[in-house]
Amino acid sequence: MNKKKRYAILSLFHEHQPNPMTELLFSSDFELLISLILSSQSTDAIVNKITFVLFKVANTPESILQLGIEKLKFYIKSVGLYNVKAKYIFQTSFLLFNKYKNKIPEDRIKLESLPGVGRKIANIILNLLFNKNTIAVDTHVFRVSNRTGFAKGKSVIKVEQKLIQVVPSIFKKNVHFWFVYHGRYICKARKQKCNICLISKFCEFINI
Repeated sequence: MNKKKRYAILSLFHEHQPNPMTELLFSSDFELLISLILSSQSTDAIVNKITFVLFKVANTPESILQLGIEKLKFYIKSVGLYNVKAKYIFQTSFLLFNKYKNKIPEDRIKLESLPGVGRKIANIILNLLFNKNTIAVDTHVFRVSNRTGFAKGKSVIKVEQKLIQVVPSIFKKNVHFWFVYHGRYICKARKQKCNICLISKFCEFINI
């Protein structure tokens, strides 16, 4: 895909949704981090149902530690891999409370050292909380990037590197969310809704 097409696609997304945001519900940096850890291999809707209850009881590193890992498991048991996620959340809370003074670190290496935090979550945190032009690549972003021809790559990291290279700076902060929404609701893994696709005339999947 050429530069002109990419710019046209991003311009349409910007016009349609100038200020995209995650569908996860949170009211603090820590709540966002916990929601992201819970969202791995789960849906935002399920995570929001869990955190609606959990955050009323514990929504800081200290209160998670006071809650204890067994009670934490009880609150998140409806999410997939809840045993592992409870361990991650508890260990991350411990590190934030004892090492980072309850603050989310503004550093990729430090973020990725937190249990349950990989490159994708680190990119989202850096983007949303610290206004960095990082681009997180999840299954939706990976699919949309490859299927449309916008940024092809055989691995998540290759697609991320390509996106960083070809997306103009003015769009970098929002491109992840645009592609997530597009992949989630329009450019689905199955039964793509090409008939109502905003960018169909530029998409190289159907215009080849």
